[in-house]
Amino acid sequence: MKILVIGSGGREHALVWKLAQSPHVAEMWCTPGNAGIALERLQKNGHPVQCLTLGAEDLPNILSFAQERKIDLTVVGPDNPLALGIVDLFQAAGLRIWGPNRKAAEFESSKVFSQGFMERHGIPTARAGTFDNANAAKDFAATLGDRCVVKADGLALGKGVLICHSVGEAKEAVDEIMVSKAFGAAGSRVVVQEYLEGIEVSLHALCDGKVGKLFPTSQDHKRALDGDLGLNTGGMGAYSPTPFLTGVQFAEAGRQIMERFMRGCELEGIEFRGILYPGVMLTKAGPKVLEFNARFGDPETQVYLTRLENDLVELLNASVDGSLGQIELKWKPAASVCVVMASGGYPGSYPKGKIIHGLEAANALPGVKVFHAGTAAKDNHIVTNGGRVLGVTALGNDLKSAQQAAYEAVEKITFEGAQFRRDIAAKALPR
Repeated sequence: MKILVIGSGGREHALVWKLAQSPHVAEMWCTPGNAGIALERLQKNGHPVQCLTLGAEDLPNILSFAQERKIDLTVVGPDNPLALGIVDLFQAAGLRIWGPNRKAAEFESSKVFSQGFMERHGIPTARAGTFDNANAAKDFAATLGDRCVVKADGLALGKGVLICHSVGEAKEAVDEIMVSKAFGAAGSRVVVQEYLEGIEVSLHALCDGKVGKLFPTSQDHKRALDGDLGLNTGGMGAYSPTPFLTGVQFAEAGRQIMERFMRGCELEGIEFRGILYPGVMLTKAGPKVLEFNARFGDPETQVYLTRLENDLVELLNASVDGSLGQIELKWKPAASVCVVMASGGYPGSYPKGKIIHGLEAANALPGVKVFHAGTAAKDNHIVTNGGRVLGVTALGNDLKSAQQAAYEAVEKITFEGAQFRRDIAAKALPR
């Protein structure tokens, strides 16, 4: 098979790394890719993964490349190409592509649509209102008490969610999104939600339009600093599994969320093929969905794919073909921990081009895989090229040993201004 992966982050490196292990793959490209992806080799024949210079949102040229090279399967990593309709475009051209179509991607690209869908189909979520009028949004926020969450409707690079600790803050948040247009057109509508308290976990399910198969639990760390302090980021680390959902609770969450989701899609004529990623808050009243994403989480992908035993090509093909019901997902009993190393200043402004040292030494450690996120090759060096630079990931027999292995690898890597959290997975370990 010839495979094309779209994207350039740690999620895409993990996808490329896992796909490259399949005996089905004879050639692979990634666009635009990164320096780590360009170092991967196919297990079948040792051929390198080739990185292209096309941006992930350059849909016409990506389509032309796929047609010219007769790509057998295109795998979409990021949310923007999905929201722009890349799946519909490829399908109209008769090409196989994995990911939700434009209508299904609306679960992530429109929080207003997603909130309404959950309410229509009894999926447990926060009490909320959706508004295209700023004054109405402020009036509703005042009914939620001191704390609420104001969300821009559209895609905002993970930054369009504002947590408010007073009615005054909520009004300022509505103005920032709807009046000042801090997130552009994404803020023409807002969702105002009650603030949910509890432990947040990431669920993922692979869907084929008929069934959704849940992955084990994982937990992301969104805040920049230890102890969940500092600014929100794209994710500073993750681990899997978490101890916060027992087997019975996990099965119940699957029924209340996934079964109702798939049934709702059927009733509304939505064909969801790809990854559904609900962010879930474990409240005293049970699990409640904070929001839906229509693609793999990052850095959750890194911990999931290091634990996955199945051939990923076979899983994605089954997702496209609607035959996932015939396949059992298999997972290593090991735990996995990913620690993100970021550029100094992230999630604010940060420099690029800093030389990264110690990658080979870190990758040589048992059970360790360093996934690249924001890296580039320059003058025979690998240099920083983004906010989140690396996802240092380790497998261990248990969570503690995986955590220790990940941080041992982190200590071998240096670049100017490097920052990382030192408490990834700490919530799950005894004090």
